Amino acid sequence: MFIEVNPDNPQERLITQVVDILRKGGVIAYPTDTYYGIGCDIMNKKAIQKVYQLKQRDKKKPFSFICSGLKNISDYAKVSNYAYKTMKRLLPGPYTFVLQGSKLVPKIMLTNRKTAGIRVPDNAICLALVEGLNNPVISTTAATPDGEIFYDPSFIQDFFGSRIDVVIDGGPVPNQPSSVISLNNDIPEIIREGIGDISIFE
Repeated sequence: MFIEVNPDNPQERLITQVVDILRKGGVIAYPTDTYYGIGCDIMNKKAIQKVYQLKQRDKKKPFSFICSGLKNISDYAKVSNYAYKTMKRLLPGPYTFVLQGSKLVPKIMLTNRKTAGIRVPDNAICLALVEGLNNPVISTTAATPDGEIFYDPSFIQDFFGSRIDVVIDGGPVPNQPSSVISLNNDIPEIIREGIGDISIFE
C-alpha cells in the first residue's frame, strides 16, 4: 500500500490506518527528519525479524528506535538529569542518543553493553505514528541491503514491493544522517557527526 500523508498536518484517518497495520506486525516505510526509514512496532518480535531480513542485517547490530518525546524516552532508557537536560535542548531533532536501555526494551534491540539508540525526530508523521501505537517504532534507513539509500518513497515501493506493508509518502526529507551521541555515564561522546548541531558537546 502506498499512501500520501500531509507532512505538516498528518490526516488522523491515515495515521490510524497505519497504526493498525503496525499493531498487526506490519512493516512500514515512513519519513523522518533525516532519511526515509523502515520500521515496525518495537514490541513485535516477528516484525523485527522481518526488518532484519529486509535489510539483511546482522542480528548483533541492533536498530535505533523512535520515541514520541522525553517522557516516552524515560520509559525505555535510563535518563540521568544531565541526559534529560541535554536532550530537552535538542529534541525533537536529527539526533540519535545512545543510552542504557530499560527492562522494557526487547533484548534484540540492545547492544552487548545494554545500550540503545533512541530518536525523537522533528517530523510530525513519525511522531504521530509512535503516539498512536503507544510503543516505539524501529528506525533504520530505507536502503538496499548493499547500502544504496532510497531518496524517493516510490523507489522504496518499487524495490521492496509487498515485503513492506505500507509506504508513506510524506514529501521530501533532508536525506542526511542524524548526529549520534552517546550519553552513557554522563560523558558525551560523539559517535557520528550528522545534520544535528553538536557544538554544545565540543
